[in-house]
Amino acid sequence: MARGRPREFDVDQALEAAMRLFWHGGYEGTSLSDLTEAMGINRRSLYAAFGNKENLFRLAVDRYLQGPGAFIAEALTEPTARGVAERLLHGAADAYTMPGRPHGCLLVQGALACGSDAEPVCRDLAARRAAGVVALRTRLERAQASGDLSPDADPDALARYLTAVGQGISVQATGGAGRADLHRLADQALAIWPGGRH
Repeated sequence: MARGRPREFDVDQALEAAMRLFWHGGYEGTSLSDLTEAMGINRRSLYAAFGNKENLFRLAVDRYLQGPGAFIAEALTEPTARGVAERLLHGAADAYTMPGRPHGCLLVQGALACGSDAEPVCRDLAARRAAGVVALRTRLERAQASGDLSPDADPDALARYLTAVGQGISVQATGGAGRADLHRLADQALAIWPGGRH
């Protein structure tokens, strides 16, 4: 039986290159020519392996969430609500200023400015960000039910607050803010945590 020609490039390496390019330039700021050059493949190979640009972007976001952005999901496993908040914000300060990587968060930077052609991508990123708020709120509701979080606290408002601060850290990091300054920002944001520093 004749076998199909094997791909002449490393799919994993190509996806890593695409992720970094989208992370740095956003969805609309990254052209197909940029992608094929960075990935070391031609357009035909790109379409054959990844579908269109939109699908490649979604795959790149998945890769980001499992790699550089994994700290977000990992924060939810902390044993206390305060620990979740600390790991989330201080993790953002570290992850978004990592040497050798684009600064900021791919989910925030990926589609800040969207034309009509990128609307499906913007909707997808918005849905992912909204799902993150829901997951965080659910974790804080569990903490409240177990007595770890004050009964007066508002888990939904806290989840949105932490998300907004994390997104702000991303924007600041992209604008050149240093890691130490972002950790100070995280500490300042955590100063309002219900129950103080416990």
